[in-house]
Amino acid sequence: MVFLFLVYVMLMLNAAAAATPKYVFAHYITGNAAHITQDQLESDMKIAKHAFIDGFALNIAQQDQNTDFVLQKAYAAAEKVGDFSLFLSFDYLSGGPWPVDRVVDTINRYKPHPAQFYYNKKPLVSTFEGVGNTNDWTEIRNKTDCFAMPDWTSLGPESFTNVRDKVDGFFSWDAWPFGTENKSTEGDEAWANATGGKPYMMPVSPWFYTNLPQWNKNWLWKGAHLWTQRWEDIYYFQPDLVQIISWNDYGESHYIGPVHEDGIPQGASRYVQDNPHDAWRALLPYFIASYKTANRSRIRVVRDTLVFWYRPNPNDSGSDGGTTGNSPQHGQPAMDPRLLAEDKIYIAVLVKEPSFILAQIGDGPIVSLEAQHSGINSFEVPFDGQLGNTTFAIVRDDKEVAYATGPPITKECVDGTINWNAVVGSS
Repeated sequence: MVFLFLVYVMLMLNAAAAATPKYVFAHYITGNAAHITQDQLESDMKIAKHAFIDGFALNIAQQDQNTDFVLQKAYAAAEKVGDFSLFLSFDYLSGGPWPVDRVVDTINRYKPHPAQFYYNKKPLVSTFEGVGNTNDWTEIRNKTDCFAMPDWTSLGPESFTNVRDKVDGFFSWDAWPFGTENKSTEGDEAWANATGGKPYMMPVSPWFYTNLPQWNKNWLWKGAHLWTQRWEDIYYFQPDLVQIISWNDYGESHYIGPVHEDGIPQGASRYVQDNPHDAWRALLPYFIASYKTANRSRIRVVRDTLVFWYRPNPNDSGSDGGTTGNSPQHGQPAMDPRLLAEDKIYIAVLVKEPSFILAQIGDGPIVSLEAQHSGINSFEVPFDGQLGNTTFAIVRDDKEVAYATGPPITKECVDGTINWNAVVGSS
């Protein structure tokens, strides 16, 4: 699949004009990479670069015996790929809090590496949570000279203001909407204000569904419009950095990287295997170029591209598998997941000129939609009880300029349970 379909004014012009360049990273779960080879890591990094991603945020858990092994492979792979950066994201929930001395040792061990990402001339370091260890970071910063940009989202913006002097910036994990409302930038505005002028890293994620009983995880959040809506928000919000959640968190269904079967957590194969999300990356060059230039007039689409996503099973197909809408674990009221997961196909197109978009489910009627302007256009098409394979096309001047097909919408559910993950494809 070729994603370099954009010609745009060199992003270096934007970097030169800004006091601090903008960057986009993808969250990478090292715990899912124990069996991945260095060659596979290099391939993933090349694919990420091709989508204009600057590097990976390496999520590491202190009780994972493979952490150091994966880090060594990752840094070696990034150095070989070249022009691809890494930084450490210490996971304080998976496996428990990190001891200060081990955090210091890990940062100091990898910060001299050529692939280590530096921000404001310091090695960038982040976390996944760790609100019980906020006091550790004064010592960690003193002993490593790192640029600490943690995710302490569970504190809330008001409480974060009491500890922001201990760090250099903030990364929010608040990437999904709660309940039936679409995601807004209200939380981003609150966090950006709470940093007191320090850099803010904004999250973006295309989806969320998890069913991993061994970790007591079984919920979904509304996500149908996230991939297009949040990048639109990023374009206007213009945060200092962006982090995509995620590259390879298969268990939570928001992966945009290739599926490596050895990395799928136990229990997730039912909704992940044979269900790639690679096509979501087809939109990234446009999204990232828009963010970094802050001026879409400098971007020209040179290849008409259509991306679609939908759930393979309608809401009345089978058992909900005990999945809740919203997460009681996060103090949210549980809802019927069917209220958040609509029976619709979602379509995003990048077109060179105004065009018509055609969509069909099975042998049903062809739906005609109008992309009224060049660049990004988004649509949704209800299932309306139809089943079967899906077909899509971009038509302009009575000529088909792009074509795609998708797997069937079906009431045949694996193990009788609705798959709440997304099917994703492109032209």
